[in-house]
Parts: sequence; C-alpha cells; structure tokens
Amino acid sequence: MQADGPRACRFGRRWYLNNESWHPYVPPFGEMKCILCWCVSGETHCQRQECPPAACTSPARRDNPCCAKCR
Repeated sequence: MQADGPRACRFGRRWYLNNESWHPYVPPFGEMKCILCWCVSGETHCQRQECPPAACTSPARRDNPCCAKCR
C-alpha cells in the first residue's frame, strides 16, 4: 500500500520529516558536527563536510572544528 504524503526517515531512535536535515548523534561520541544527514522520500543520506586541503604544514581548527586552516 502506497502512502499519500512524503515519507519520513528513521535514524537511531528519532524520526525526521522529508527534506529535514540534522547532525547525527552517535553514542558514545555524541553529536557528529562534521556530518550532515537529510531525509529524502523516506531514505536517509549522510555526508561528511568536505574541506579544502590546507596549504601549510601545521594547520589549526580554530573557527571550524571540521576543517583545518592555516594560521
């Protein structure tokens, strides 16, 4: 039987609406800020934030904890 409206996604113990996005929570690590998930017609898709390569030998993660930048 086909549903009339857009389907929701289940991730862990939570449900997310179609087109909703979130940072996944993974025990025991907690919220994964560098990964973004979203719901598309009942399917969950996740992707790690893409970062440009740092052009220095010892980059820091000051402003963005996901991507290293030169000082």
